[in-house]
Amino acid sequence: MDQHKVLSEIKFKTSRSSGAGGQNVNKVESKVTLIWSIWDSEAFDQEQKSRLAHKLNTRISQEGLLQLDSSETRSQLQNKEIVTEKFLSLLNEALVPAKKRKPTKIPKSVILERLDRKKKNSQKKSGRNVRNYLD
Repeated sequence: MDQHKVLSEIKFKTSRSSGAGGQNVNKVESKVTLIWSIWDSEAFDQEQKSRLAHKLNTRISQEGLLQLDSSETRSQLQNKEIVTEKFLSLLNEALVPAKKRKPTKIPKSVILERLDRKKKNSQKKSGRNVRNYLD
């Protein structure tokens, strides 16, 4: 993944943040929203785009836009850095291909042990039956 190419494709939008800040909250736009169009990106090939779309489908809008917010600090610059790091780590995680599952078979010895345990437990419980005491 070419980070410089990806970072050149993202757009930032600022808005007023909720939370701590006192009167500062009412006049400074410290919340940062990162917007990135997955299908218009030239940093990834079609296969990578489809993998990203599949893994991030809950985060992508119907228009194909990925939006991430950060309002953790009072500083707009720090929020911009935080949301950029979050974005890059999200892309790196989504691009990792899923491991193939290797089907395994339960060993015969394990099956026999389980059946033996069931048989012993059954005998123990049937020994507690009231009819055994009456005879």
